[in-house]
Amino acid sequence: MLRVLRNFYFLTGAGFVVWMTLFDSNDLGKQYDMYHKWQELRNEKEYYESNIKLVQQDRAELLSSPALLEKFAREKYLMKRPGEDVFVLVPAEKE
Repeated sequence: MLRVLRNFYFLTGAGFVVWMTLFDSNDLGKQYDMYHKWQELRNEKEYYESNIKLVQQDRAELLSSPALLEKFAREKYLMKRPGEDVFVLVPAEKE
């Protein structure tokens, strides 16, 4: 057993493993952090892809019907026809 521990190749291999796990710029801690960041980015990608589909559906609906487009413009951007008054009702804050 002592003979194996003093072997040049064993010592070199052990040193290499220690260096790669603790001291290298891509050590295990960074690999762990990068993996979790990758998971977060994948989840964000799924979220944005689903939102893109919803926005595309809404856009298709709005562009297909002038009545829906007008309703959307009035509700979302408070647009009005000439001569109209727009009243915005804001709910009272609870104390």
